[in-house]
Parts: sequence; C-alpha cells; structure tokens
Amino acid sequence: MSDDLSALLGDSADSLLQHKCTGIPVESLHVPGPDSVERLYMPTDRNCRTLASLQRLLGHGRLGGSGYVSILPVDQGIEHSAGASFAPNPMYFDPENIVKLAIEGGCNGVASTFGVLGAVARQYAHRIPFIVKINHNELLTYPSTFDQVMFGSVERAYDMGAVAVGATIYFGSTESSRQIVEVAEAFQRAHELGMATILWCYLRNAAFKTDKDYHVSADLTGQANHLGVTLQADIIKQKLPENNGGYNAVKFGKTSPIVYDKLTTDHPIDLCRYQVANCYMGRVGLINSGGASSGAGDLAQAVRTAVINKRAGGMGLISGRKAFQRPMDEGAKLLQAIQDVYLDPQVTVA
Repeated sequence: MSDDLSALLGDSADSLLQHKCTGIPVESLHVPGPDSVERLYMPTDRNCRTLASLQRLLGHGRLGGSGYVSILPVDQGIEHSAGASFAPNPMYFDPENIVKLAIEGGCNGVASTFGVLGAVARQYAHRIPFIVKINHNELLTYPSTFDQVMFGSVERAYDMGAVAVGATIYFGSTESSRQIVEVAEAFQRAHELGMATILWCYLRNAAFKTDKDYHVSADLTGQANHLGVTLQADIIKQKLPENNGGYNAVKFGKTSPIVYDKLTTDHPIDLCRYQVANCYMGRVGLINSGGASSGAGDLAQAVRTAVINKRAGGMGLISGRKAFQRPMDEGAKLLQAIQDVYLDPQVTVA
C-alpha cells in the first residue's frame, strides 16, 4: 500500500484500511471483477447488445477490465446553474473540454446532458463511452420546485452513440411516483435498444431533515437503492452515507432493529456496505458520488470516498465538481488518484 494513500487518509488510515465488516460479510457479496459482465449481468434478462454496452463501459479507461468504473459526470450546468458550476473554470462552458477531461483523466465514461454530448458526438462518441443524462431538476422555475423532468428521448441518446442513459429519481418526494413510471419506461426502452442504465437514487423530502440530515442515512439511501435495482438499473449512483437511523428519526415506514443492531455499525464502510447489500448484494454495481468541491481538501476527500466504496464492495466513483472546477491537468490527476485506489490490490474488500 502506497505511503501516498496512507498520507491522504491521515489519522483515519488504519481505521479505513484495516476494517473488516462482520454484519454483512464479504463472502455474501458479488464483488466486482474482470468477469463482472459474464458473472453478474449475463444471467439476467439483458439482451446481447446491452451486455456489449456494459462491457464497453467496463472495458474502457485506466480501470478497463478491472470490474470497477470511474465516471466523470457534468450535468451541473442545469442542476446548479451554469454560472455556479463553470464560473470557477470558464473553459468548461465549452462541452468539448468536458469530454477532453474525461479522456485525459482515464475515465471509463463521461455522463452529461443531451446538449453537451450532442454538441461533440461525431467527434468523440467513438473515443469514450457516452452516458446521456435524460432528466434534470432545472432550478430556474421560481419559486423553486424540486422535480426531475425529461429533457429528451432514449432514442435520441441511442442516435448519438451513447452506451448508457442515466436518470435521477427523487425518492420520497411528492413527484416520485411519476418519476418512477417515467424512468421505468425509459430504462425498458434503453435495454431494448441495447444501452445500459444508471440511476441516481437520491432522496428529497424536507421531513428527512430533523436532528440530522437523513437524506444521507444508510437505511433510507439503502432503500432508495433497493427501489432502483427493482427498476432494473444496471448501476446505482448514491451519495456516500453519513449517518444511520433515518427511519427511526423520521418515524415513518417499516424497518427492523436488526439493521442497526447486527447488520451495520457507525463505521463508514459498514454504512456503505448496507447500501451495497440493497443493490442485490452487489449484483448491481454501486457507485458513490464524489460530492461538492471544497478546495484544497478535495483530493484527500475523493480518495477517502473511493477507499470506503471499494472496501464496502462498491463498483466505483462518479466524481465531477472536484475535477472540473480546477485546471484540466489538476482535474485529470484527481480522477487518476481515485482510479489508483481501485487499481491497488492491497486495498481489498473488507
């Protein structure tokens, strides 16, 4: 294990690198590996073209052939406004630079909007796998509403050569029932056309904030993941859990005390392991998001998230703002530092 990794993890290095999960042991998981497509996806009802798309995504970039993925996601121009996203580094107002960063960074794929990827599709769709994000929360409506609406069709993503489509559902929101129906139909069509599917399984409800922000609790995000795999997402994107006990704090729904007494602890790897368990014990890959950029500590935070995800049994990291809100060479190095965690054989599944 490199001294650089231990230095980046700091005081938490031993805790993160030596931890062993006992509530949900590694032997019960389907762990990512070079044979992930054959072992995990081929037994399903996905057609041959979808399997080929998954193999292309898993076979590209520095992590190609490992079973792990590193994806650059840039839909923030819609989700957080173009100014908020790109003013720190205006070169990324130009879609070509987004795709260039994913290539320079050695990513498996680039996830962005119809506009961004469509603007450069003929130049780059054959050079790096495209993941088209088909719905967004546009955040210009005033007063603000929090809803995911479709920005285009699955057929349009197929026509531009995408290997996958991505979508968000705000589970827990008043609009979630409509979003579930829309995304289920879109994912069915994507699979028919031979594309893979990635679901952003986010929570959104003001009631989930009480004494803590339970939008990032292991139990509630785990259930969101379980709904996502039920919709036949091939990969689940989820925020890294920061706490637990959302069901009990919000006082709704049903759970079991076994979740808290036996299956999980307060250790971040155990919390993330519960997210993996809800992805059919890893049959569907879990990728955690890299989170917002906070400046000088971004590299250490990104590497920490990668270690937690990998050791929990996850499939990789999808990190955007930490990479594109800095010069391209620095952003590429940050993405490669994340990938180095998944390439390090000494960072094992806990």
